[in-house]
Amino acid sequence: MTSRANIACLGAGRMGRGIAVAFAYAGHKVTMIDVKARSATDFAKLEADALGEVSKTFASLSKLGLLSDADVDPLIARVSVVPASRSGAALAEAGMVFEGVPEVVELKREVLGAASKQVRPDTIIASTTSTILVDDLSGEIVNPRRFLNVHWLNPAYLIPLVEVSPGKTTDPVVIDEVKTLLEGIGKVPVVCAATPGFIVPRIQALAMNEAARMVEEGVASAEEIDKAIRYGFGLRYAVLGLLEFIDWGGGDVLYYASRYLEGALGSDRYRAPEVISRNMHEGRIGLRTGAGFLDYSGLDVDAYRAKRLQAMVDLLRHFGLARPPVLDRS
Repeated sequence: MTSRANIACLGAGRMGRGIAVAFAYAGHKVTMIDVKARSATDFAKLEADALGEVSKTFASLSKLGLLSDADVDPLIARVSVVPASRSGAALAEAGMVFEGVPEVVELKREVLGAASKQVRPDTIIASTTSTILVDDLSGEIVNPRRFLNVHWLNPAYLIPLVEVSPGKTTDPVVIDEVKTLLEGIGKVPVVCAATPGFIVPRIQALAMNEAARMVEEGVASAEEIDKAIRYGFGLRYAVLGLLEFIDWGGGDVLYYASRYLEGALGSDRYRAPEVISRNMHEGRIGLRTGAGFLDYSGLDVDAYRAKRLQAMVDLLRHFGLARPPVLDRS
């Protein structure tokens, strides 16, 4: 697959449009394929809606300073929408195909299976689903070795992270090709096993449900909880990953805090997983012992801490929360 491979999106909905903007911005030609048979009038409306949203997105990126007004039209020109009757030609030109139809297994299987019969042998096909596992879809694919899940986070044209989830038959070379393609448009791909929820949706579901539960229990108002997330939880984890943060403070802290919360709140949802206990017993506490979830051996710990703290200070400045000290001057 070339660095500027043509991209095809199966479906012209929100996900297809977001992916189209991301790739067109990075120099790729993108074709959104309508997978539903429509009258000429209905297709014209879909085409106008899709291209209109793409145009508005590029215009908003211009207002945000990511491109100039003069750049908008050339970028829009890289994006097209074609009806189902012209899918064959578009798929034959594509180096990578992203499926973004509604989360219905039977529909995805039908659309993916049909598309896999029209692409070149070297084309990679990906489903963007966050709920259906790759191996539940791959049976309909002509060449399942070149099929995997690639989950984007909305808005796809802005959020850097993309989760890449291969199936049992996915060729490892394909994983590397997809990572290279995504990195080439400025994305940060992470590879995860084919498991329900992948990484972000699984963690996100727990956090969102717990926040809602705290409102329900009267722990704090929605406004106060969101403020706590924005200026505490979110700020820290923009700099330190969750597992890195465990190591930063020490896995023993999480172990004892989890035991307390489990007992005090009477719920095993706070119970620490076995890996926390195992790491403690093996002396893998984190930074203090040179290893935890991550390996810190040979690391200049002072320099590492200074770099992370600098990143936090930069975020404080971004939010207008960095203040000079109050000094008493005579």
